[in-house]
Amino acid sequence: MSINKKIFATPKTRKFARELGANISEISGTERAGRITNDDVKNYINNKLNNPKIDNENDKEKINLKVEFDHSDFGEVEVIDMPRIKRIAAPNLTNSWKSIPHVTHHDEADISELEEFRLSLKDRITGETKKITPLVFIIKSLVSSLKKFPNFNSSIDDIEKGKITLKKYFHIGIAVDTKHGLMVPKIRDADKKNFNQLSEHLKEISDKCRKLKIDKKEFFGGSITITSLGGIGGSFFTPIINYPEVAILGIGKKYYKQVYIDNEFKKRIMLPLSLSYDHRIIDGAEAARFCNDLKENLGKNFAYKLAI
Repeated sequence: MSINKKIFATPKTRKFARELGANISEISGTERAGRITNDDVKNYINNKLNNPKIDNENDKEKINLKVEFDHSDFGEVEVIDMPRIKRIAAPNLTNSWKSIPHVTHHDEADISELEEFRLSLKDRITGETKKITPLVFIIKSLVSSLKKFPNFNSSIDDIEKGKITLKKYFHIGIAVDTKHGLMVPKIRDADKKNFNQLSEHLKEISDKCRKLKIDKKEFFGGSITITSLGGIGGSFFTPIINYPEVAILGIGKKYYKQVYIDNEFKKRIMLPLSLSYDHRIIDGAEAARFCNDLKENLGKNFAYKLAI
């Protein structure tokens, strides 16, 4: 498409294309006067998946090297279809990794008091222990930090014009592990929900994802994403930012650690944190301050505030 040719598309369609990592200038519109629709964007993404282009000679050489020998030349193999969810996510992940200068800040939070408080929660009517996942407390803590550091709750819509969209809402993306692949629905208005509501909402959207009954709109319009390996294992990693967001928080498996406090070593519960951020808008100092604030929210002071 010529760079001088006017692009006809609604703001909603342009936003949809950005969220999918599609260059709208490369999309041909099927409506009157060449207007681009959401279906045109979807077809463009599907064509990219099914017919990937070779952009330069170096890419050609790499592909030739890969296919010089077939896998079956070395032994028995089985060819299976890539899960649909992963096929859909692939171009978005590639676009994010290629277009966003990722930096990952690693730290750990002392959640000893928070865990003690969480495990002490009782139902006021039955007196039974409440089963609230630590993820609920992480969401609340993250929202509190986002309010202090608005750059983390933003998107770069036009880097050439230097325009940044600061979001006034707090929709937290949660990476849900399913047999179909990783899905990232949003917890809408997390700042307005209490702990019980967040807990119920988490269960509800996770169940919908696993049963493939969730509306696709729920995968868009996020503030920041949380991806947790706590239930599986591992400590620090480098999560890929969920475009068009500018940061993602990775959570590792909590563990016990001897920490030197008040002239003695004490057994504490530590939570590994891996914060990947877009270096075009967030620098290392701001990321460190953000993590320090998040650690305080997850720590002793925050647990005591909850108890009041």
